[in-house]
Amino acid sequence: FVIAGRRNIHQKKRKFEMGRPPAMTKLGNKRIRTVRGRGGNMKYRALRLDSGNYSWGSENCTKKVRILDVVYNATSNELVRTKTLLKNTIVQIDGQPFKQWY
Repeated sequence: FVIAGRRNIHQKKRKFEMGRPPAMTKLGNKRIRTVRGRGGNMKYRALRLDSGNYSWGSENCTKKVRILDVVYNATSNELVRTKTLLKNTIVQIDGQPFKQWY
């Protein structure tokens, strides 16, 4: 009987198991690249952004506004220094569209 040793591979690596490196979107002039997805569909990878869709919850108002600066990120101070836009990043926005609405 066999006690130890290398096992034979069960299957090759499949394309649908593949991951991609994170986009690490920066604050700057809008730059978006297309990425081919499964079935030939297109995904859009934001490399740089200068605006976003922001909501004023209590007033039930959503506007596309300019992002001025990255203020805080709980993950790392380096993400603030490099002005990287990620989920849960605190940003400073231009309030003018909301002032005009209000």
